[in-house]
Amino acid sequence: MKKYRRIFTVVLDSLGAGQAPDSPQYGDVGVDTLGHISEKMEEFHIPNLQKLGIANLHPLKQVEPVEKPMAKYAKLQEKSLGKDTMTGHWEMMGLYITQPFQTFTDTGFPKELIDELEKRTGRKIIGNKSASGTEILDELAEEEINEGHLIVYTSADSVLQICGNEETMGLETLYKYCEIARDLTMKDEWKVGRVIARPYVGKKKGEFKRTANRHDYALKPYGKTTLDALKEAGYQVISVGKIYDIFDGEGLTESNKSKSSVHGMEQTIEIAKRDFEGLCFTNLVDFDALWGHRRNPVGYGEEIERFDEKLGELLPLLKEDDLLILTADHGNDPTYTGTDHTRELVPFIAYSPSMAQGGEIEGADTFAVIGATIADNFDVKMPEGTIGYSILDRLD
Repeated sequence: MKKYRRIFTVVLDSLGAGQAPDSPQYGDVGVDTLGHISEKMEEFHIPNLQKLGIANLHPLKQVEPVEKPMAKYAKLQEKSLGKDTMTGHWEMMGLYITQPFQTFTDTGFPKELIDELEKRTGRKIIGNKSASGTEILDELAEEEINEGHLIVYTSADSVLQICGNEETMGLETLYKYCEIARDLTMKDEWKVGRVIARPYVGKKKGEFKRTANRHDYALKPYGKTTLDALKEAGYQVISVGKIYDIFDGEGLTESNKSKSSVHGMEQTIEIAKRDFEGLCFTNLVDFDALWGHRRNPVGYGEEIERFDEKLGELLPLLKEDDLLILTADHGNDPTYTGTDHTRELVPFIAYSPSMAQGGEIEGADTFAVIGATIADNFDVKMPEGTIGYSILDRLD
């Protein structure tokens, strides 16, 4: 018998909750995304997260723990090797990743890869560095248009991004170049999680604007996940935000693109007003993309406050047989050096109106307890080769 009819799993992308035991192996010492954000905020108004128990889970400068937290809470440690978005999400849904995806943040892409990409596209590659997508257009788009060159760049994530002007290069040509790059980056030493087409319009600096025709060429998950098991058992698996890209559409019955994290929460709220049976899986990427990588702790804190407002709209919509899980996929301490993700523990906050009481539960050594718990709830067997164990019986 199913305990919950609907489960809402919301990933606050990069909201780590302190250094993991193996963080120093990743060059991350003393990292604490949530704690350091709190220290940098003059005020931190998160009443809904507070009543769920976030300050009970992790000490916060401005937010007091509550005597009776509404949610069950713990910290989870990543088992897989890596600290990127895909590894974190894939592990949540049962996959154990032993080969980290490659990042080229500090060095740019290797000459051998660039040479091969130039040969197969017939264009000279310019850029080849970690950059903001808007800044690199101001720097190089005029050259790309006038000289017929090709802007290739990366970020702190495991991505290879290619820019193309919709009017002078054309979308189909850009997509073709991205398919070539995806093929090249299947080699282990060049393997990035995603190749991203970044189309734009405009003719000169100051006019350039990225369009909505972005397309992600993601790796498919290395095996079947909780999402596949739910879908094959006839349950709805609804995604919001980056989830479709992260899993390359595998195991989903419906997907919803988000324009922002606030929009993603608004979409989740609308889905909560619908009648369905299964999982709504939401990723809120702005925490990571807009604030973590750009090392802006106050902006990050204000984004958490905006999330908290929307959380206040979602909570009253939850029914007795609904479960809400809040978690993260890695850290991105905005007070730390560089611009990379940080290897951290992540929060696990689970709430249902039917819970007798909240409080701390034992932490876990893998994010995969999330997928295993969801599968257990719907009486679905986890796919062969997955990891994780159910903690459903702790969510009373």
